[in-house]
Amino acid sequence: MPASHRSWPRSRVTELLGLRYPIVQGPFGGGASSARLVAAVSDAGGLGSFGANTLEPADVGAVVADVRSRTAAPFAVNLWVPQPGEREARPTEAELAAHLQRLRPYLDELGLPDPPLAWPFTPDFDRQVEALLEARPPVASFVMGIPPAEALAAARRLGIATIATATTVEEALALDAAGVDLVVASGSDAGGHRGAFLRPVDESLVGTFSLVPQVADAVSAPVIAAGGIADGRGIAAALTLGADGVQVGTTFLACEESGASAAHRQALLDPAAQTTMLTRAYSGRLGRAIPNRFLRELRAREAELPPYPVQSHLTQPIRRAAAQRGLAEYLNLWAGQAAALARARTAAECVRDLVAETGRALGLPTA
Repeated sequence: MPASHRSWPRSRVTELLGLRYPIVQGPFGGGASSARLVAAVSDAGGLGSFGANTLEPADVGAVVADVRSRTAAPFAVNLWVPQPGEREARPTEAELAAHLQRLRPYLDELGLPDPPLAWPFTPDFDRQVEALLEARPPVASFVMGIPPAEALAAARRLGIATIATATTVEEALALDAAGVDLVVASGSDAGGHRGAFLRPVDESLVGTFSLVPQVADAVSAPVIAAGGIADGRGIAAALTLGADGVQVGTTFLACEESGASAAHRQALLDPAAQTTMLTRAYSGRLGRAIPNRFLRELRAREAELPPYPVQSHLTQPIRRAAAQRGLAEYLNLWAGQAAALARARTAAECVRDLVAETGRALGLPTA
């Protein structure tokens, strides 16, 4: 039995972050995170994570305070590193009219007005980072790029551990060189948005269990495997391939404390969750979701869609209305390729089950 297996659940991840188990809850942006879920995962011994990418800077500090009031255990807050030209993306009036016309049938069906067109479409990242550092969460995590050097230096001074996400070995090396404390190796199996930032996303779709051993061999930072890991068998496989821990997303998204809508959680428990697809329909950025009417109807027109964040802003009223009204055919049903393994349970039960399943998969004696 490999030495790393005999030490389960101890690892470089648990030592660095002060956890009982090297299990990170994937951060969910766009309202799918909840302070309840983060605190429940952290209290159960994992690392709860809150996706704050859509929050205004003033709200970032409020989220940290909310989670801190619920748990004394370590937790993470996640931000998206903006990619070049994103905040400056501003289509012409004619382009906007065409983009809105494409969505008009859905807006009309739901009785929605056109979305307001106020630029910029995303919060100011630099101010988000300032607010996050001021609030001092135990862990700051990033996706979509390399965190600014000054932010990493400030986090180090303040005792905030940093995590960032790579979808290729090249990206993992860049993050390791930048001085990130832990690197998430996120395979194309993962649900939600792809985080590629050095090459076009279509050239960065590496499967989790192809990516993890290559990243583990390439970097000095502890590696957290992500993508398609939904039970203890997946955790054991990731550890065998050299990961120091895992990030579990869709399985926690289905938990009762999740901020996902009831329709989204129900879709994860439906047999249809066995099928997922990569799509730009909801945000303009590639992400993995369960197919529905909205995705199928826009599939043939994806080349015409505006990039993130324009498409994300234009579809926001549709997504919000669908979540509120329980209309899964319009909803962004983010899900990884192992979504069919998700179960309805509490976050504490989920962590407990993952730990027990991992021990069994590793052939370790039970207590």
